Amino acid sequence: MSEDWAAVARAINQRMTELGLSQRELIARSQVSKATVREIQHNRAQRRRSDRTLEALSLALDLHAGHLAAVLAGRRPPEPGEPAPKGDDDIPGRLAVIEHQLREITDRLRGMGALNDRLDEVNANVESVLKHVSDDRGINRR
Repeated sequence: MSEDWAAVARAINQRMTELGLSQRELIARSQVSKATVREIQHNRAQRRRSDRTLEALSLALDLHAGHLAAVLAGRRPPEPGEPAPKGDDDIPGRLAVIEHQLREITDRLRGMGALNDRLDEVNANVESVLKHVSDDRGINRR
């Protein structure tokens, strides 16, 4: 798979704008050299970078450590707190992602169950009110 350094540059610049960060602040936060930040930010040199460089920039931008590496590879960037595999052959990392996603699905299903219980309760209350209104009408008609 080809690397998309233009997408990395867009992601960095967009996030810097969102955070109101200057290049100088990004350099200070990431501890990445000015020349390297400039090259990546402006997509001037498309060459292999250390995983640590993209990780440091991601963290300096308050993103998941694997965010920019995922953008570079054309994958969906992980959310903060979400595990991220180091590559396609990182089976433990991929399993951690699957486990995380299953936990999220389970939590959502529990929330839906609680919502369903609440809807059952509301439905029972409505039925009770309707029965009461119906009974009152029957008494008033006699």
